[in-house]
Amino acid sequence: MAAKKTVLTVLTSVGLLAATACTSSANRSDNTPAKERLTTTTTPGASEVDHVTWALPYGEPTTLDPAKVGDYSPQTVEANLCDTLTRMNADFSLSPGLAEKVTWSDSNTLVLDLRSGVTFWDGSALTPEDVVYSLERQRDPRTQALYGNYLTAVTSIKATGPHQVTLRTKGYDQTLPKALSTSFGAVSQKTYTEKAGSAYGTAKGGLMCTGPFKPVSWKSGTGITLERNDAYWDTALKPKAKQVEFEFITNNNSLTSALLSGEVDGTYELPPSSATALVKSDNGAVHLGPSTQNVLLIPGNAESPAADRTLLDALSLVIDREALVKNVFGGAGTTLKSLVPPLTWHGDQAAAQYDAAYAALPDVPQPDVAKAKKLVARAGAPSRPLVAAIPAGDQRSLQALTFIQAAAKKIGVAITIKQLQPTEMSSLFYDPSVRTGLDLVLTFGYVTMPDPASYVAESVTPRGIFNWTNYDNPEVTKLLDQARTASDPTASATAYGKAQALFTPTTPAVFLATTYERMYMNKRISGAPASFAYMGMPWAAYLGGTGK
Repeated sequence: MAAKKTVLTVLTSVGLLAATACTSSANRSDNTPAKERLTTTTTPGASEVDHVTWALPYGEPTTLDPAKVGDYSPQTVEANLCDTLTRMNADFSLSPGLAEKVTWSDSNTLVLDLRSGVTFWDGSALTPEDVVYSLERQRDPRTQALYGNYLTAVTSIKATGPHQVTLRTKGYDQTLPKALSTSFGAVSQKTYTEKAGSAYGTAKGGLMCTGPFKPVSWKSGTGITLERNDAYWDTALKPKAKQVEFEFITNNNSLTSALLSGEVDGTYELPPSSATALVKSDNGAVHLGPSTQNVLLIPGNAESPAADRTLLDALSLVIDREALVKNVFGGAGTTLKSLVPPLTWHGDQAAAQYDAAYAALPDVPQPDVAKAKKLVARAGAPSRPLVAAIPAGDQRSLQALTFIQAAAKKIGVAITIKQLQPTEMSSLFYDPSVRTGLDLVLTFGYVTMPDPASYVAESVTPRGIFNWTNYDNPEVTKLLDQARTASDPTASATAYGKAQALFTPTTPAVFLATTYERMYMNKRISGAPASFAYMGMPWAAYLGGTGK
């Protein structure tokens, strides 16, 4: 790799998804396929607005600490609070954030040149020490952070100038600059965070960041209110909304009513049933956006009979995925052949290599009850019903799992549905004790950055936080490490493709679908990104009034 090559110059030129017309929406009366109506952005809101109310369909966040957010609700809120060192854009491309420039000066040295003039909400200046502290905190066991693995190759993090931080690594790591655009790369004030301790990011402990909004209240069980940061450093992104209030509405019917009445202005992750009602109204628009979400059925632990890949293959053979996408997801999605949706690498320089490797995978199986029964006989039918978890009140999950339950019954496999409260459902992804007694979990997961190898590593390598069944294939681990450390995009894609061919047929999981992002805004506001990139960008700063 050439010396002094600026990573962000490369990354910004290869956005993950190409933007489409910003006026597209899902409330269309024609038969245009959903895929042809995808859009990354919406018409900019032109005027200031005093107050915007936004729903969180997955319920109240468990934390807003950027080191610990790893679910829909907390990331939806936190993305507007704590700026990251590199920034995700609506089309999934990356651009400079708190770091004006990110440069590999050699294969072992990543240099972050920070912006000057950036202040925290309390008016104090952002310093290299804050950046060093925020990154080091990710790998401190006391933090219980979710993203410490991104620092696996990092040997030191030091302030090397008044506006500079340098990371020394064991070798080139193409994931690092991309990871800096996620909550892993968010910067918190060192003094405030140390004082708050374990309460940092909670209703009691608060936050101290540099983002376009700051939290002013958090009423447990009710909502979180953000206020505009009038001293925000990015003048081009100064929010037009003076206040944004998040309400926790997990019941689909309640959410639909609140959106129809105007009590709530908008939401991401709009349930299909709500979309059906809202499309018929003239209160606003339902927008479909490209997404890196994946719908999976995965075992909750290694001891469960569901951890047997043969049994999972049997389940896979009786699930009609096309019917699932059409009837449960309202046609807003496509079938999925592996862990990572193809849109993840759409803008990569080696997209052709990724596409070819994905195309080479076996086709999504068509329903075959007879063959599935033979696999059940080979694996041994479970002696009891399999307990499958979904979040309580989420009709989309309930409909999907009911669909799967009916299919499994055809081959003599009974499934009991267990609905968990949103906080418990969120915790099960990171706390093994919550998964005790759960055989299956229906997940609506997502890839947070344009890097398939790092996402997959969390599920199929021994160190992975989502590797709940202790899956271990040394060759897969080796290839994913190669994909991460290869400075040549083609070499990285080739290594990933080889790993994908190995883990796809062997890791315990049923790949179901990749869904599109479904977002709603009423007529009085506009500007929110329509793509799934909202999870990693200050999306509320784009909101504005329409005068309607």
